[in-house]
Amino acid sequence: MQKEMSTEGPVSAQENLDVLLVDVVSEQKKVEAVKEGGPLFSCGLCDTELVHKLAQVLLMGLSAACVDNTTGDLFKSPALVAVDMRKEMVDYLTQRSETFVAQTLIAEGNEETEVSYPTEIISIFLDDFSGLKRNLLSRVSTWLISERREDKIDEFLQEMEMNGFWLMRRRESVAEILLKNVDHKSMYHCNMKFDSIEELRAHKIQCNFRVLSCSSEGCRASFCAMHLEKHESTCPFKLLPCEQKCPEVIMRCEMDRHCITLCPMKLMNCPFYLVGCQSAIPRCTLEQHCSEFLQTHVMQVLRVIHKDVPARDLGPWIEQMEKLPSFNQLAQAQSVRALTWEVKDLETKLRTEENELNKENQMNP
Repeated sequence: MQKEMSTEGPVSAQENLDVLLVDVVSEQKKVEAVKEGGPLFSCGLCDTELVHKLAQVLLMGLSAACVDNTTGDLFKSPALVAVDMRKEMVDYLTQRSETFVAQTLIAEGNEETEVSYPTEIISIFLDDFSGLKRNLLSRVSTWLISERREDKIDEFLQEMEMNGFWLMRRRESVAEILLKNVDHKSMYHCNMKFDSIEELRAHKIQCNFRVLSCSSEGCRASFCAMHLEKHESTCPFKLLPCEQKCPEVIMRCEMDRHCITLCPMKLMNCPFYLVGCQSAIPRCTLEQHCSEFLQTHVMQVLRVIHKDVPARDLGPWIEQMEKLPSFNQLAQAQSVRALTWEVKDLETKLRTEENELNKENQMNP
C-alpha cells in the first residue's frame, strides 16, 4: 500500500470525523428536539448485523470508485486517491441518504413501490458515486465491464483490509448514520425518544436492538435481541438433546458425528441379519434383543447348520435344547459365528446324553 494511504497507525482527520459523526448528529438532533419542545433523549440502537454488512459494502464501493477513477492513468493509482475519494464518498452518501426519505414518501403514492433493503439502497448510491468518478478512459473503454475490472476491485479491497485502511469500527459509525437516514419506517433501528436519561436507560435494557452475546460456551457471536431466536436456531455451539433420544446433550456441530458413532441409540442391524433376522435395533438394546429372540436366532443358525433338514423337523430339536439349563446362556453369543459354535456344542451334549440313554435302555430292557 502506498504511503499516501493511512493505516492502523496515525488516524487521519477524515477518520476522526467518521468516528465523531454519530455523536455530532446526535447532538444536533437533541438541539432540534429542545427547540421543538420534544423528547430530548433518543435510543438510536441499530441492527448490528445489518450495520456490519453496510460497513462491508462501503469498503467495496470505495474500492470500485478508486479503481474506476484511475483506470489507465499512468500517474495515479487507487491507493493514491483513496483518502480523498473516501471523504467525497462519505459526503455524497450522507447527502443522498438524507434526501432519500423525502423521495420515498413521494414515490409511495405509487402502489407498485416496494421498500428496498438498506444494503440495496446504499449499493445503488455507491454505484452512482462510482459512475460519477469514472475517468474518461473508463467511460469509453470496454475494460470497465470486463472481468479484469472485478479482479482489480477485489485486489485493492484486499490491499486496504491488509493495511488497516478505514477500519471496520469507523465504517460502522458511518454505516449507522446511513442506515438511520434510509430506514424511514424504523424497521432496522429504534427511533424511540424519552424525556429523561433514566427512561432511556430503562428502555435500552428491553430494546429489541440491544446487543446480546450468545450464552453457549465456545460461541463468541453477538447480535441484536430481535435475532436471538434466529441465532439459537443455527448456533453450532448450542447444546441440544440427542436427536436419537439417548440421554446425552450434544453441541449442534457435534450432533451428526455423535449420532453415527458414539450414540447408544444408533440403529444397527441385528448380528444375525445374514441368517435371517431383519430387525434394526438401537445399539444399547442388543443384549435385550438377543435374549428376547434367542429361539428365533437358534432356529436360523440350525437352518444353516442343517441345510438339508426341513424347518419343521428342527422344532423338536430346539424344544430339547430349551430344556437344558445352559440354553439361556446362548443369548450371550452375539454373532453368527459364536452362536453356531455354541449350538453345535449343545447338539453334541444332547446326542451324547441321547446315546447314553439308549445304552441304558438296551442294558435294562
